[in-house]
Amino acid sequence: MLRQAIHSLLPILLALLAGCTRLEPPGQDQPLIVGLPADPVFQQLSPPTEGLQGFSRDLVGLFAESIDVQVKFVTAPDQPTLLKMLESGKVHMAAALPDKGDHRGVAFSSTLKVTQQIIAQHADSLPVDTPEKLAGREIAVRPGAAQVQTLRALQLTPPPVIIEHSAVDELELLEGLARRRFELVATDDLHFSVAANAHPDLNIALELPGKLGYAWAFDKNNEDLRERAQHFIDATVADGTLRRLDDRYFGHIRRLDTRDIQIFLEHVRGRLPEFRHAFHDAQEITGIDWRLIAAIAYQESKWDPLATSFTNVRGMMMLTEDTADRLGVTNRLDAGQSIRAGAKYLVMLMDELPPEMKQPDRLWFALAAYNLGMGHLRGARSFAPSLNRDPNSWADMKQVLPLMSRPEYYARLKSGRARGGEAVILVENIRNYFDVLSRLEPIWTPPSMTKETPAKKKLSKKSARRR
Repeated sequence: MLRQAIHSLLPILLALLAGCTRLEPPGQDQPLIVGLPADPVFQQLSPPTEGLQGFSRDLVGLFAESIDVQVKFVTAPDQPTLLKMLESGKVHMAAALPDKGDHRGVAFSSTLKVTQQIIAQHADSLPVDTPEKLAGREIAVRPGAAQVQTLRALQLTPPPVIIEHSAVDELELLEGLARRRFELVATDDLHFSVAANAHPDLNIALELPGKLGYAWAFDKNNEDLRERAQHFIDATVADGTLRRLDDRYFGHIRRLDTRDIQIFLEHVRGRLPEFRHAFHDAQEITGIDWRLIAAIAYQESKWDPLATSFTNVRGMMMLTEDTADRLGVTNRLDAGQSIRAGAKYLVMLMDELPPEMKQPDRLWFALAAYNLGMGHLRGARSFAPSLNRDPNSWADMKQVLPLMSRPEYYARLKSGRARGGEAVILVENIRNYFDVLSRLEPIWTPPSMTKETPAKKKLSKKSARRR
């Protein structure tokens, strides 16, 4: 959990809150100090060597680069604490703070617009289909949640009983609802969409009035930094950076429907345990997170080692005969051989992509090539610039790939027609399955992590140069 991950940062937070002096402006000798809420939607755990990442961290990092300063992040346990840190001058700015219009700091440039919602269990015996049916109901929220203000503005009689829970983050709050610990939860569509991919028994009971913006916020006296940040945000909107970053973290989360998730979770419990060791082996050989390899295998075969398509791709990772032969697979229906070969093939595809293509887009492109073939992918990338799309951006290319089924586009390509739209769906589904597995299954550290095997050295030689 993110809350556990930031435990070691709490002494820093306490020291900041206890201090009596305000920070100097960011510059050569003073890094930009940025406060973030302990929200797993805006900052996520990566493998141990990579620490935390996420939408807010990436966007702030780009801003710091644009003004040529270093950046340091401080994670606050909740939004009220973060706001106090901002108002007392202990951080230069706060990111991913809901702009409710009721605090003394200057919030601006809402980088994400979301809908406020009441979430319930599908089996709720007291459905909420109008605001009036919230009267007297218990509603769980995080401290400082913007939805509290929205609910009070409804002026219901009797008013809903709003209970703040500080010991859990927002996704844990929704998990608690799924486990029937709470009656209702007030949140937004972004957090709900992430939670619903792991808890399909949740549903949107009611959409609350008014949009909510997650904003960057500054102390009212820090006008210079605010103006520089405003200019940066405007530039990221104009050049597409903000759109691509939004797609990187949130563009896939609404792809799967409730039934898809229900079946996936059933298979996580029933089928995954039999093959977990094989996925671990594939991670040890390739260095790819086993949960990602498992997500690919689920998308390809639903973890069925005997799967066969009408085009004669077969096995857990649905390998063609040519690919299997190339990778030394003697039996495509052998789960272990198929999983290891599929993971190796993904590494090979990533190595074939141009060096200027960055992660995680590089991975998404390789997954598309896994489905389409590298020739079709190169063909789509070749005409992307004529459509004012960046051939190295997945957010742009997911708009281009579906065009490969249209004659005015595929007729000019040597590779010919392709079902590019299917490749986009495949990639987005894998991203969702990986997200869910990352929340349900622990990171696995291979015994040989500090001692590379000859096979892994051979596979990672090009990757090391690429990184």
